[in-house]
Amino acid sequence: MATQAAYSQKAPSRAEVDTLPGATVLEFGTDWCGYCQGAQASISKAFEPHAGIRHLKIEDGPGRPLGRSFKVKLWPTLIFMRDGAEVARVVRPANATEIAEAFTSL
Repeated sequence: MATQAAYSQKAPSRAEVDTLPGATVLEFGTDWCGYCQGAQASISKAFEPHAGIRHLKIEDGPGRPLGRSFKVKLWPTLIFMRDGAEVARVVRPANATEIAEAFTSL
């Protein structure tokens, strides 16, 4: 599945995320966040060998229930899930290697 360019303002509910089958990576951040912008090259590089994995880029911030349900504090935060359960998390990745290591959990 191709990586979305922008963070989606429309987020699924936690119940919907918890029932997603297979591997999913949730990426929380915002389009205006400097850390998020800086991490995009590393995120894209890490996803290249995993093009078939569902990748949901969700805009986060105050009052956004999905991010709060995952206790997201810093952006970007990538949450790796298998069949609705969190198996790994990467917060503010410094390079593609950190993200690639999390993919091994899937």
